[in-house]
Amino acid sequence: MELNTIQPGVGAKHAKRRVGRGIGSGLGKTGGRGHKGQKSRAGGFHKVGFEGGQMPLQRRLPKRGFKSLTAGKVAEVRLSELNLLPVDEIDLLALKQAGVVNAVAITAKVILSGKIERAVKLRGLAATAGARAAIEAAGGSIVE
Repeated sequence: MELNTIQPGVGAKHAKRRVGRGIGSGLGKTGGRGHKGQKSRAGGFHKVGFEGGQMPLQRRLPKRGFKSLTAGKVAEVRLSELNLLPVDEIDLLALKQAGVVNAVAITAKVILSGKIERAVKLRGLAATAGARAAIEAAGGSIVE
């Protein structure tokens, strides 16, 4: 292959449609725009979703759902992360100081992931049923 022999594939290039050039072109007179109406006229543009003044679909339908303001502020803590902490009494402040949870977290929940081999006392933290059972099996306790 050489640069002077490169050309587009067969059917890739075609003549531009010439609108309004007589009845024989198939797009004469109204030029494929139909008769009357805003879309047939020059400058007849309207924004996406506009329905001619009728209440648009996106405003007719009811709103659903919401964005939680606390999403992302509830941290998940694994049992294996609790096992690595040097203190026996664990609360949210201890988790923040150890860097286990983000500084913006307002609550934390302990989940059953990994193992815990020592007795720890959780204060002011939530825990799943499985995590609670594992902590109590290791001799720990959870204070609400």
